[in-house]
Amino acid sequence: MNQPDNVRALVPHALKRSLSRRAFLGGTAALGAGAFLAACSSSSGGGGNSSDGLNIYTWGEYDDPAVLTDFTAAKGPKITVDSYGSNPEMIAKLSAAKGTTGYDICVPTHSSVQQMATGGLLTELDHAKLPNMKNLTPKVVNTTFDPGNKYSVCKDWGSTGYVYDTTVVKRDLKSWADFLDCAQKEASGSMSLLEDQGEVAFTYFWANGIDENTTDPGHIAAYRSFILDKIAPHVQAFESSTNASISSSARALIHCWNGDARLGILANSEPERYKWVWPSEGANLWQDNWAIVKGAPHEDAAYEFINYVLDPTVSLKELTYIGYNTGIQGIEEAATKAGIQRPDLVFINDAVMSKLVYSEMTSADGTIIGIYDELKAAAGK
Repeated sequence: MNQPDNVRALVPHALKRSLSRRAFLGGTAALGAGAFLAACSSSSGGGGNSSDGLNIYTWGEYDDPAVLTDFTAAKGPKITVDSYGSNPEMIAKLSAAKGTTGYDICVPTHSSVQQMATGGLLTELDHAKLPNMKNLTPKVVNTTFDPGNKYSVCKDWGSTGYVYDTTVVKRDLKSWADFLDCAQKEASGSMSLLEDQGEVAFTYFWANGIDENTTDPGHIAAYRSFILDKIAPHVQAFESSTNASISSSARALIHCWNGDARLGILANSEPERYKWVWPSEGANLWQDNWAIVKGAPHEDAAYEFINYVLDPTVSLKELTYIGYNTGIQGIEEAATKAGIQRPDLVFINDAVMSKLVYSEMTSADGTIIGIYDELKAAAGK
């Protein structure tokens, strides 16, 4: 598909290796990786300063291009989209620039919001300029990570689990304990872990009844021993985008986010081949959020855009494209009426939700990152 004229998309070096955790590969996206890379070669990057523009810094391919072009047609500002592959990458760039990037909007994950606010990277929101916030469900507002939505507004949210190839794994897997056991048995040499340090650690913590936000040195040491000794030899790959592997039946066991799992399953020529598991013990809950960058040159346009995407009709377009719940009241009913496929992989039921926990930034993060680096070095050996 040709890139819309009024949307310019960039991609940093990290994304040339693999698009973000919620990037849509395998022909499932309207604006593909080729368009991103082609645009990169002709752009100088970094926000821009057009008086009628809007500069968004976000995860790769994380918005419906039609929504962006519709906004420009209706409201006027031409949109530039620049992409990053992780929250640390985004935070580092904004911190180094000290308000001079030219970006107006960024999309931090929940666990990064307070760090960014404390660091002076985000603008305190004027809710009077966001009347469509009234459309958000209570589940995604006034959260523990941003009480009163002082700095952020829900973009979408989801959780983590895994899929397994039922032609290879004949037993019924239900838990993180089953996942780790299968990794060492039927799926040995044919399994992947997410390219996310925290999510990999959470598999062990949840399987062993440990708080995913633990800082206990004993728990973390036990995790290190287990993941390096028991799991590393069996890992085939680390992936931040898993739907391509699922759609091509590349592996027997794949650690993934629910939206990526859905896209991969729908794109597979045998959609019943892979089974998705909401692990019985519980899992991580993540929420990505719209936020306005401190020093945004087009602050009014930023408010206008965020308010625009909080409209239920626009939100449904976004959900249909990205495959994650946008947190708008009535969105499940609207999506079901619209005939969305596999809504069970978009909308998390109350029984599963009751077991999900928001991850937090903790004093153990550095250690967990170090263990992950060791794991990658030892994988498959």
